[in-house]
Amino acid sequence: MYSLHKISVSFLFIFLSLSATAAYPYRFAAGAGEAGTGYVCAAKSGFWSSFHNQALLGLNKSTMAGISYESRFNIKELGTRTAGVIIPAGRSSLGASYSHFGYADFRREAAGLACGMALNEKISAGVEVNYFTEKSSGEYDNRQFITFQAGILVSATENILIGIHVFNPLPNSIRKNYLPLTINAGAGINLSKVLFAGIETEMSSGTNLSIKAGFEYEVADRFWFRGGFVTENSSFSFGIGYQVKSVHLDAGFSTHERLGITSSASLIFKIR
Repeated sequence: MYSLHKISVSFLFIFLSLSATAAYPYRFAAGAGEAGTGYVCAAKSGFWSSFHNQALLGLNKSTMAGISYESRFNIKELGTRTAGVIIPAGRSSLGASYSHFGYADFRREAAGLACGMALNEKISAGVEVNYFTEKSSGEYDNRQFITFQAGILVSATENILIGIHVFNPLPNSIRKNYLPLTINAGAGINLSKVLFAGIETEMSSGTNLSIKAGFEYEVADRFWFRGGFVTENSSFSFGIGYQVKSVHLDAGFSTHERLGITSSASLIFKIR
């Protein structure tokens, strides 16, 4: 028989996960650089940002691969491991990602295939198809989801980008299990060659509007400092990044008003 202790522990981890991610636990965190800015990345170019707004894939010109790990509240059972690859293909770029959250008795996995393209000099668009599984030990049903997410990116000026992203724009009436709709909209500005600032709003079905603001500053050659704030849970974040030849290393940290600190680390490899 499945022990009462394991059941209690599983429900505890589910509660902590939902507390940290509101009503959208299926959108896995990826990228320590993005975590350092409070995930203000709908209009910020970058490897991991391209998986948060697929339209950014249209700006990519290099073959890259990355790995990312998030330790939520420093509890190993709440860790998220993510791997991704981006390959340019003419005017577009293709991306693939895989994420694993949880531990042996409760885990979520996700796989995605994405494509982004520059439609013209001002507008890019992208889409990603996702497959999710949720597995629990014992006599609980395993769940599976298929959905998609899409984004658009507009160059308002030479230095200002506007991004809009939607996750799961499908009615729940067509599936057995509930999956929330999430919409992000934000703007980013390159104040100089070394300073980026952005602001973003996020709304998920059944939750209040969340506002995020963040920045990235290159304090020295190939060394970045980042900071951000998210109104949900009054979360502050900060991080650092450093590039060594074709390898980009990032670390990010964010706070929760009740549950503590979440730390992230990621590596990005530029292949060509």
